[in-house]
Amino acid sequence: MDSSLASWLVVAIALAAANLPFLTERVFGFIPLKPNTPGDGAVSSPRTKSFPLRLLELIVLYFVVGFLARALESRIGGVFAQNWEFYAVTGCLFLVLAFPGFVLRYLRKRRA
Repeated sequence: MDSSLASWLVVAIALAAANLPFLTERVFGFIPLKPNTPGDGAVSSPRTKSFPLRLLELIVLYFVVGFLARALESRIGGVFAQNWEFYAVTGCLFLVLAFPGFVLRYLRKRRA
């Protein structure tokens, strides 16, 4: 695999993974949450993910994309050692990539 193709593949996967917690109500895109069970025999309502759960999911997906990027880097050639600055910058970049999903979930005005 070409190094340019691998880097664009990592960017595309990071963009998709960063927005996944905000675009779906399933954990990691495929684990459904249990619905709320009402006590008085009312109809159960679908459960929505809380913000801390979305944030935890975002952190886990950051590390998943990081491991994928490291695996692709090792296939191309030698793996470079990274310091804390690298992880700080890539973490901030991952948050920037998550911004469109955050806007759609929390900042967009919904029609009634």
